[in-house]
Amino acid sequence: MSVPDSPTPISSSGHAQTEVGNYFVSNYPPYSFWDPGQVPSALDALEQEAPKDYPLGLYFHIPFCRKRCHFCYFRVYTDKNAAEINAYIDAGIREIQMYGEKPYLKGRIPKFIYFGGGTPSYLSVTQLKNLTDRMKAVFPWDEAEEVAFECEPGTLTEKKLDQIRSLGVTRLSLGVENFDDRILELNGRAHRSGEIERSYAHARKIGFPQINIDLIAGMIDETDENWQQCVAKAISLQPDCVTIYQMEIPYNTTIYKEMRKNGKVTAPVADWQTKRRWVSEAFDAFVSAGYTITSAYTVVKDPERTKFVYRDALWGGADMLGTGVASFGHIAGIHVQNEHDIGAYLNRVTDGDLPIHRAYSIDREEGLIREFILQLKLGSADMDYFSKKFETDIADLFAKPIEYLQNEGFLSFDGSKIMLSRDGLLQVDRLLHEFFLKEHQNARYA
Repeated sequence: MSVPDSPTPISSSGHAQTEVGNYFVSNYPPYSFWDPGQVPSALDALEQEAPKDYPLGLYFHIPFCRKRCHFCYFRVYTDKNAAEINAYIDAGIREIQMYGEKPYLKGRIPKFIYFGGGTPSYLSVTQLKNLTDRMKAVFPWDEAEEVAFECEPGTLTEKKLDQIRSLGVTRLSLGVENFDDRILELNGRAHRSGEIERSYAHARKIGFPQINIDLIAGMIDETDENWQQCVAKAISLQPDCVTIYQMEIPYNTTIYKEMRKNGKVTAPVADWQTKRRWVSEAFDAFVSAGYTITSAYTVVKDPERTKFVYRDALWGGADMLGTGVASFGHIAGIHVQNEHDIGAYLNRVTDGDLPIHRAYSIDREEGLIREFILQLKLGSADMDYFSKKFETDIADLFAKPIEYLQNEGFLSFDGSKIMLSRDGLLQVDRLLHEFFLKEHQNARYA
């Protein structure tokens, strides 16, 4: 392996200003290395015999929203009518049915289901029932440990929440981001604070096993006072889990387009030091309220009861079947992404083709790095786990990066476990590049 032996110097404060680019590390190797030329490898893998006792997840992407947030970089559409949405659902079911006939997937029972977007809760009650009934006919999920569902509060009614609960959803995730109406408006969010309170109250009333709310530190016009109020409000609601992201400005966002038009390099959001301070203050407030920090982004009220199966299984190397336009998946050690335009996606499925656009077949070393860096985002990495699974001594393999980051105060290492410090946890995504293979460092993360 060509892991760097001369680490790139990292200052303890990191880059001061928020500039354009992806910060969050969600996979490895970087997406820019995924290639249409490797799609045949993914198709071949699907013809293999189904693995025994190996976890499988199913992700479905619902790319529709009421409006596009100014910081959004996902594949979403705000101009589709009911007939077009129904046509997309039909295509999604056809894609799932095609996968269900493949030897590698046929007869397997998913461990976790995830509805992401876009805005899954944008669908009507009728559309949701139609979609999920037909999905279950191929991949039944009555035995699934988790069914996760993302929501935009303003799209939720009591009737729709009742329906979502009846579908078997166990983890409801509300994209709150902020509780201040002015901040929500400035950042292009469709919902308002009143809708947050109404949807949360009913979701709690009807007994979802787990409710998560998302917050974003560093939105346009965010202030210390507003951030403190947001954290206090979140604590008062007592959700089971809170996920806190630090604002970044990828290239395909409305904010970046405005920056480019005006010749700006620095984004109109808080700098990285401020965002990290805000997240750290939020962590302290939640811990004081009885929560536990369980990753670089999450606090959990009861870690014994509240798990995030989708994240933990995927970061542990599980198979995940990604379906729908632009969705990502991980099957038999091969990364895949679907066609990223809804027209191309619909055409390929209509023609009876699996709509995979690009893929990347990871080798054993890349698989090790992938699991190691993703699990570091949980705050620690156990040497014994990697020794048993990959027959590799992580301490020896990553000796220089570990020593360097330890000297910088970002982590501690006792010979059996790596533990990130609070400073390391708050900026883990930029530190992870120290463990990338040389050819993958400084790659455009797109």
